[in-house]
Amino acid sequence: MTFAPWPVRGGDQPSAVLADEVAEALRSGHPVVALETTLVSHGFSGGRGLAAARAAEQRVRAAGAVPATIGILDGAVRAGLGAAELERFAEAGCRALGIRFLGTGGIGGVHRGFADSLDISGDLLQIARTPAVVVSSGAKSILDVSATSELLETLGVPVLGWQTATLPVFYSAEGGPPVPAVVSTSEEAASIALVHWQLNPSSGLLLARPPAAGLDIEPIVAEAVQRVRRDGVTGQGVTPAVLALVEELSEGRSVQVNQRLIADNAALAAEVAVAFAGTA
Repeated sequence: MTFAPWPVRGGDQPSAVLADEVAEALRSGHPVVALETTLVSHGFSGGRGLAAARAAEQRVRAAGAVPATIGILDGAVRAGLGAAELERFAEAGCRALGIRFLGTGGIGGVHRGFADSLDISGDLLQIARTPAVVVSSGAKSILDVSATSELLETLGVPVLGWQTATLPVFYSAEGGPPVPAVVSTSEEAASIALVHWQLNPSSGLLLARPPAAGLDIEPIVAEAVQRVRRDGVTGQGVTPAVLALVEELSEGRSVQVNQRLIADNAALAAEVAVAFAGTA
């Protein structure tokens, strides 16, 4: 896979490099879906993140869009990683490129006990200031999902439920707060995004898709959160530590759900991107 340079504004930002396929898709107006590399590097244990990333890319292509898995390699932001680049992440930003659709697992948000720690993920602010549709299975269940929903409203981020009236809580389709609006088709989601960007061109939307094979493991999540807190883990170390414990305590069931929902969300992001290309 070859890459082409892409201008990025800002003095100290790393240069951005696009795979030829991604660059051509952006030039021609073909739908492009951004995919993250966090899940490849430490979203799963045992190297399973690489398989999840490849499955997500396959689902995006099957829906008619071009996948742009994004990561920083050798001092450059690369959009459209090949097999070798993905393997490097396994072993060890969308706004600047103009990619408007992102498929991921679950977003970060307001952590449990935030009143004591003010531990709030930067995901929420980033969505609020990035013109992209973020397709996820709601907020990670290790968070305070109700508080996360409230903060999204405060930040002016529209939250759409994909054929659901409540915000999914990552592993489970049930248990979250009500969503402001429900959409039933990718065309409907694309039309809402188009109107939103006409009114607020610099803000994103969250499209929350329930996991197809949900898993109610709230007691396990609560225990994992308590253990990590008791061990004194704080900041960015909280999420990977809790997820590792959840995997252990659920005997791997959480990983199976996680892998499936990432691929499903990537496919939905591609479907909405294709629908948007037909309306914009």
